[in-house]
Amino acid sequence: MKRNQSGFTLIEIAIVLVIIGLLLGGVLKGQELINSAKVKSLATDFRNIPVYIYGYQDKYKAIPGDDGLAASHVATAGVVVTSGDGNGLIDSNWNDTTAGREAYIFWQHIRLAGLATGSTDTTSPDYLPVNSVAGKIGIQSGTTCGQTGGTTTCPNGFITPIKDTTGAAIRGTYIICSPNILGKFVKQLDIQLDNGDPGTGAVLAGVATTAGTSMTAVSNPDDAAVYTVCMGV
Repeated sequence: MKRNQSGFTLIEIAIVLVIIGLLLGGVLKGQELINSAKVKSLATDFRNIPVYIYGYQDKYKAIPGDDGLAASHVATAGVVVTSGDGNGLIDSNWNDTTAGREAYIFWQHIRLAGLATGSTDTTSPDYLPVNSVAGKIGIQSGTTCGQTGGTTTCPNGFITPIKDTTGAAIRGTYIICSPNILGKFVKQLDIQLDNGDPGTGAVLAGVATTAGTSMTAVSNPDDAAVYTVCMGV
């Protein structure tokens, strides 16, 4: 006896392929939207910090982090407020985690002033802010001083965090840095904030090396590698 063999028709196979294509397209589009949201969040971090500085200056005529009268300007019950030295500089490295250093207490000052959200307890594990890719965010004054002949010439040893591809220090009154950013995000971020070249301009990207040394920016970051991005404002 002959047995009837069952199978998929060409139309059924075509329908399945279309469905698979739609599912894959949806997944890829969803990932693209997630990546786009991360880059927008990173850009917002860089744009917001200058607003915090100028808002604080407008209110207290002082620089957050450096404010020598912060203990009275932003006095809050139950919070130990640390004042800066009032020398006009946020004079420690952007990634300084030493309690009392000005780049560190910057966040306490702007939060107590009501300009930003977050913990005002400098001993809290979540005190330092992080970006959308889990890298800490920091700020310092722009400076060309640094280590000359092995001698540190800046207050608290703070240095220019990054130099462009020509070796020139990043320019700006303040330098904002944020690490742990994938190369593919770096490129999009630089297009949004600067000239599209992370090796030159106001936004530079480099690979962090030894603490206390400057990075050298790269113009063509590897999509899968991780970089620290700094912006001068």
